[in-house]
Amino acid sequence: MKLVTFDDGKVGRVEGDAVVELDVPSMRAYFERAEVPRGIEEHQLADVTLRAPIVPKKFFHTAGNFREHEEESKRVGWSHEIAPWIVFFQNVDAIVGPDEPVVHPQHLTDELDYELELAVVIRKTGKWFSPDEAADYIGGYTIFNDITARDIQRREMRSGVFSFCKAIDTFCPLGPWIVTPEEIPDPHDLAMELRVNGEPRQVSHSRNMSVTIPEILSHYSPLGYSAGDVVSTGTVSGVAGFSEDAASLYLKPGDVMEAEIERIGVLRNPVVSWQEAHGEPPPARVRW
Repeated sequence: MKLVTFDDGKVGRVEGDAVVELDVPSMRAYFERAEVPRGIEEHQLADVTLRAPIVPKKFFHTAGNFREHEEESKRVGWSHEIAPWIVFFQNVDAIVGPDEPVVHPQHLTDELDYELELAVVIRKTGKWFSPDEAADYIGGYTIFNDITARDIQRREMRSGVFSFCKAIDTFCPLGPWIVTPEEIPDPHDLAMELRVNGEPRQVSHSRNMSVTIPEILSHYSPLGYSAGDVVSTGTVSGVAGFSEDAASLYLKPGDVMEAEIERIGVLRNPVVSWQEAHGEPPPARVRW
C-alpha cells in the first residue's frame, strides 16, 4: 500500500490511478491510531497535488551506514572521517514534498550537494528493543534527499558535530509517498539512483549498507520513538562533494534532481534561486 498526503493535508491510500481519502487528520495521526481509518472519498491521482507524506515529531538523521560513502571521501581527502553510527536530529520545518523546490541560499553556500537515502517510518511508539524486534516497529519506507551545504559542513565538522549544513529551509525533500512493508519484503534488495538533469550521479543498492535496518532502528531505540517518526539510513557513494571535480557537480538554480529507489518510486525536486523563491536578492554573504 502507498500512503500519501495531498492537497491541503488530506491523507489517503493509492489504489491504481485513484487516491482514497482517509478519515484521519494527518499522516502522524494515521500511525498514532490503533484502528485503520475508513475511506471517505475517492480522487483521481492525476488531479491531486502530493505533499511530503509525513512531518514527524522526530526525524532521526543517521549516517555512516554505507561505508562506500566513507571510502569515496578518502579518495578526495575530505576534511573529516565519515565515522560509523552518526546520529543527529533533522529540522522537520525544512521538509518539502515531491516537485517542491529546494531553495539555493547563495548567501550561505557555494557547495550545494545531494544525498540519496532510504528512510524508515516508525509504526508505533517504543524504545529499548532488539534488532529481532525491530520489524514490528516499521510502518513503511520513503525516499529522503539529504541536501547538504558542504562548505558549511566542513566548518561544522571541526567541532565533531554537523547539523546546520543539512537543516536549512527546504533542505529535506521527502516522498513521494510511504510504501508499507508488505510491498517491500526485503529493504536490503533495492536499487538506488539519483539523477541531476537526467544524468546519473549516485548509482548503488541498499544491499551495500554495512549494517542492517533492524540494527539501525535498535541501536537508536534508547532515544525513544514516537509513532510516525522518520529514521534516515545514510547515503550511498556518488555525491558531488566527494568527487574529483566537485565544483562542476554542485547543484545550481535550474537543476532538477530525481531520487529513485526501487519499489518506492521517484522523488523529484527542482533547485531554484533565492531571488526566484523570495522575489528579492539574497541577503549579504555569510562566511563560515
